[in-house]
Amino acid sequence: MKMTRLFLVAIMACFSLATAQAQTVDEIVDKYLAQTGGKDKWMALKSVKMMGKAKAQGMDIPVTMYTKAPNKMKMVIAIQGKEIVQPAFDGTTAWSTNFMTMKPEKMTSEQSENMKDAAQIQDPFINYKEKGYKAELDGKETIEGTECHKIKLTRKPIKVEGKDEENVTYYFFSVADNVPILTRSTMKEGQGKGMVQEISMSDYQEVNGLFMPFTITQKMNGQAVFSMTAEKFETNVEIDDKMFAYPEGN
Repeated sequence: MKMTRLFLVAIMACFSLATAQAQTVDEIVDKYLAQTGGKDKWMALKSVKMMGKAKAQGMDIPVTMYTKAPNKMKMVIAIQGKEIVQPAFDGTTAWSTNFMTMKPEKMTSEQSENMKDAAQIQDPFINYKEKGYKAELDGKETIEGTECHKIKLTRKPIKVEGKDEENVTYYFFSVADNVPILTRSTMKEGQGKGMVQEISMSDYQEVNGLFMPFTITQKMNGQAVFSMTAEKFETNVEIDDKMFAYPEGN
């Protein structure tokens, strides 16, 4: 009987800990959404057009990014007067410009399928449980001098060579400012497979009532490979669906 009681106490303690952790995650997420404009305003976001400059291999490259609900996206970079798509997704098909041929090229069916979830315009933490995601608090970590809450977000599995792979990203929310300043994940496919990717976000500014990061830097295994600074954001603008479609006849 004593052993049974101890077992029940342990089970209840674990349950209470899990409940407290879930509440803590939700509190962090709620503060973040409130701090950056409010959940309702984020849910009302239907399209974004961003214009800015990217730095890669010592060059300044004009970039325009289009996103449209629920999951259409397109990034266009301009190099030597030529527009290069890297990448685009029309909700069904993912494609990009081949750097060798300079012609559009469809990605694999797996990559297209994975983009359905990855390209969503809605913040992944909004109604994350209803989406089938799982968010867990994983303690705290200091990122470049900033104390952060570390949240493990598990989204829907992705397909890699016909197999389901766990889809995990760690988000680091500044304790002081309640906004994410870094994400960390392990690449599951492509040339960077197995490498740790970190994307830092800074210089949050207001855009029509929403706060967005104007500077984004990507690191692979600790080495900076890409950075982008926004010059202008436009929200809820008209964007024709044809903009995202693969150019047929190529």
